[in-house]
Amino acid sequence: MSVARKLIEAHLASGTMTPGEEIGLRIDQTLTQDATGTMVMLELEAMGLDRVQTELSAQYVDHNLIQQDYKNADDHLFLKSACKRFGVWYSPPGNGVSHPLHMQYFGIPGRSLLGSDSHTCGAGALGMLAIGAGGMDVATAMAGQPYYVTMPEIWGVRLTGELRPGVSAKDVILEMLRRHGVDGGYNRIIEYYGPGLANLEVWDRHTIANMGAELGATTTVFPSDKRTQNLLIAYGRADAWRPIEADDDTHWDVTDEIDLGRLEPMIAKPSSPGNVVPVREVVGEPIYQSYLGSSANPGYRDMAIAAQMLREKKVAEGVSLDLNPSSRGKLIDLMRAGLLDDLLAAGGRLHQAGCNGCIGMGQAPASGRNSLRTTPRNFPGRSGTREDSVWLCSPETATASAVHGVITDPRECFEEKLELPEPSRPFHDITIFVAPPKAEQAKDVVLEKGPNIVSLPVLEAIPDDIEVPVLLKVGDDISTDEIMPAGTKVLPFRSNIPEISNFCFSVVDDTYPRRARENDNVTGHAIIAGRNYGQGSSREHAALAPRYLGLRIVIAGEIARIHRQNLVNFGVLPLQFVNPDDHDKISRGDTITLQGVKNKLRGGREFNVKVDGSSLPVRHNLSEREIEVLLDGGLIESLKQEH
Repeated sequence: MSVARKLIEAHLASGTMTPGEEIGLRIDQTLTQDATGTMVMLELEAMGLDRVQTELSAQYVDHNLIQQDYKNADDHLFLKSACKRFGVWYSPPGNGVSHPLHMQYFGIPGRSLLGSDSHTCGAGALGMLAIGAGGMDVATAMAGQPYYVTMPEIWGVRLTGELRPGVSAKDVILEMLRRHGVDGGYNRIIEYYGPGLANLEVWDRHTIANMGAELGATTTVFPSDKRTQNLLIAYGRADAWRPIEADDDTHWDVTDEIDLGRLEPMIAKPSSPGNVVPVREVVGEPIYQSYLGSSANPGYRDMAIAAQMLREKKVAEGVSLDLNPSSRGKLIDLMRAGLLDDLLAAGGRLHQAGCNGCIGMGQAPASGRNSLRTTPRNFPGRSGTREDSVWLCSPETATASAVHGVITDPRECFEEKLELPEPSRPFHDITIFVAPPKAEQAKDVVLEKGPNIVSLPVLEAIPDDIEVPVLLKVGDDISTDEIMPAGTKVLPFRSNIPEISNFCFSVVDDTYPRRARENDNVTGHAIIAGRNYGQGSSREHAALAPRYLGLRIVIAGEIARIHRQNLVNFGVLPLQFVNPDDHDKISRGDTITLQGVKNKLRGGREFNVKVDGSSLPVRHNLSEREIEVLLDGGLIESLKQEH
């Protein structure tokens, strides 16, 4: 068996490990962050939960860090009170990004982790079954329910060789994206194995696993080996290690192979993680910004290599070198190793530990200028600049380019492999977290709700007969950033659905919220989309806010896994075209008619919908459980009816 199958088998609560079938997974740990966690806590309140039933749950404040008014600060107080009330570990602002923190402090090989952030899959670097999901699914897992997902294929990627100087782990995942695109991992778990693993540190593996989300994969898995053991020993957590490796005769559903020694520096051009070319093809392009850090390159090495490259050098005139340490600990490690001086003396701009510019919270680039980033995503406008030009690359490429002022192949800067000084001891201090109180004390905690904290809206169940207008039509690869943008304007309203709904599709069509409100939101409306609709972030606001505005049906060429689950959780019917070309036969303003919804969903996978009188075949891939959740009006209503 593969590592992935061993992990799934150990957590299988229902179903069989047959690709395409729905399975239920027992969840050991959960991860929430503040951009999605406020909704999770409101959902726990709506469920009437007394205390989380997981082995461990942790809440991180890493997204909404800019306190330009009361909203984010109030959210932080609310989250802290909710963590005490429900029995969750709390990481206050300033500690850093959730993913590397969770892996360092709480990650355990062999455990399952469900997170309300699509990059939760980064913990697969530690040998965990780590999956990103919508907040509602995470809330139900915290309540002790299984997490349901389609059993994926296992995609074995064999690694051989060793990375050459100037090439790093980011180039491995960018090469995967170059080969397979942003939906190549759909309904698959990517598992890396082979002799090349011995040459990749765990934080290198995290970079690769983190951006498996950009391939659309269910998750990414690495074995738990000697490298894993050494990392846990370094953090004083030797007892947490256990070996987990694939069997010699493992069967893979899909295979691929990468010779690390033959890789070259890669870069994703604007504005998709899948738009990848070798760096040598774009050298000489002028840049405005180089950005180091984020959950995609969170390791000590990722900043240390830049410091070594910048020693006794200066950033080119007109280039902003933005330094975003992934955690307070990594920043302290750089200081102890004497490397922070090199970064700052070269002209680096140091920002607080957190997600920051990766999610559009500060460090927005100038309009019409190129920004090189070690972040995982470059969707249009995600940086905070509406007409941005963001490129994704390795720390080596970003640093070399910052020095020269143009995109530069980092291999020009390396005559040999650089030896990185290590800190005297890696920073590790559990007291940076607020531990949950005992259950008897937690019952007396009152949730602190500021004026921006609004309870979940009450949503009507889907009617049996639907006749709705097409209010919006979009093309392929529409991301959740385009459905529900992030950034300093929008993120502070994550706990206020009526207010945040005003920003729905503002990147695509800023008239949508007004038109949705003018339409009868009880009768509702439909959205037509192309392939890979809802790719990217796990934010359930991209489903809940349009549903609040009256969305009833999405018909698309293909809907990304997490977004499809979020639509079901809030009572929106997700359908796919049987014939992808039928996307072109529907226009905005057409009327979609579907009668006898219950019988059609329960009667089979395919049926017809009427579009202004003409019939078009559509299909669904809902399980029997999901059909009942949808017909009940969403997951919360379904759980209430069960109890």
